[in-house]
Amino acid sequence: MSVLILWYAFGVSFAMRKFPLSELFSVIKYPFVFLIICWAVFLSDHYFNLDLYRFGVSPRTLPGLIGILFSPFIHGDFGHIINNSLPVFILSSMIFYFYRPIAWPSILWIFLISGIWLWVGGRNSDVIPNYHFGASTLIYGFASFLFFSGVFRKHKQLMMVSGFVVFMYGSITHGIFPFDTRVSWEGHLFGAISGILVAYSYRKDGPQLVPVEWPNEEVDLEAEYNEQIEMEKRIEEQNSKESLDPFQIIYHFKSSNEGKPHESKDQPL
Repeated sequence: MSVLILWYAFGVSFAMRKFPLSELFSVIKYPFVFLIICWAVFLSDHYFNLDLYRFGVSPRTLPGLIGILFSPFIHGDFGHIINNSLPVFILSSMIFYFYRPIAWPSILWIFLISGIWLWVGGRNSDVIPNYHFGASTLIYGFASFLFFSGVFRKHKQLMMVSGFVVFMYGSITHGIFPFDTRVSWEGHLFGAISGILVAYSYRKDGPQLVPVEWPNEEVDLEAEYNEQIEMEKRIEEQNSKESLDPFQIIYHFKSSNEGKPHESKDQPL
């Protein structure tokens, strides 16, 4: 089902644009490499007991700074990495397809901003150190970026992408609240906020809504002149008809001298 909806979002939403294999490869190659790295790290940690969770984000500790760079590649168990693999692959592929000119800077800023804020504001304890890790921070960042990018741009096709993200991953919004303290809800929250900020910062870059420009109509001076001549002819014809009307009645008026005082010739000076 997810594959069918993803195909619809890529193909149909852009007016049945052709999607050759070369373009498909250019869209998914980097998300696929990211997944390979995540799975290689997880399998190495799982089978060799490397305890790589220590490379996660440990808020407000100097060693925990390294987690800003490495925490998205680390996962706790098979359920954790399986649940994160498909969403991060689909959402990052959508960014590379719909926002290709700004895909890399957007992803890198979401990566860094969410990690730094998690190090500043995440839970930690002096008694039992807390480590935050997993790609879910990026999932929330990518989802919020895709949703708000379409909204900020008021682009019809990109707003369809926003609707697709809500339809597929709208249920993840509960993850930004501290309902389950066993998960890093802070990472989810800061990831979502970073996606909104990056979407707003790049709202004027990348694909934009093209305004409809209506062609300017050329003024036909000859047609206007001929129309004016025709109007003058109709006025002249109308006037000539009125002058030749045999039933015209003409009234003559002459004022009467009755009642007027007679002027005297012997008026004093």
